[in-house]
Amino acid sequence: MRLVLLKLIGEGPRHGYDLIRAIEELTGGAYAPSPGVVYPTLTLLAEMDLIADSESEGARKLYAITQAGKAHLAERADEVSGLLARLASLGAEQQRSNSGPVRRAMGNLKAALMGRLREGEANDELPHEIAAILDEAARKIERL
Repeated sequence: MRLVLLKLIGEGPRHGYDLIRAIEELTGGAYAPSPGVVYPTLTLLAEMDLIADSESEGARKLYAITQAGKAHLAERADEVSGLLARLASLGAEQQRSNSGPVRRAMGNLKAALMGRLREGEANDELPHEIAAILDEAARKIERL
């Protein structure tokens, strides 16, 4: 987290919530660090003299990278690029698995199953009929 925050601050002065949003954007919404992770890390980076308070935007602290921070990033350039690639891959995975319509359909299926099973308690064959339909749907999905 330290290197990612330092890299983002190196691109231009930022405040904590801006950093949270930037990481969320990098991951396509798959991950957003909590303030409880970001702010202690910013304090640590400041104590390491890698960042410093910059001009303030109201009550929010604005952080800027120091010369020591730039040198630290340069020394760890490969590690930083690897971390950013991992964050980007989270975003790509999020997009690949963005199955909103499928999740909606699964919810509808669950509701239909629960409703039908409650109504059909006297019918001993109903669970077997439903299982056959679900098994057939699974086979069709596997062939897609």
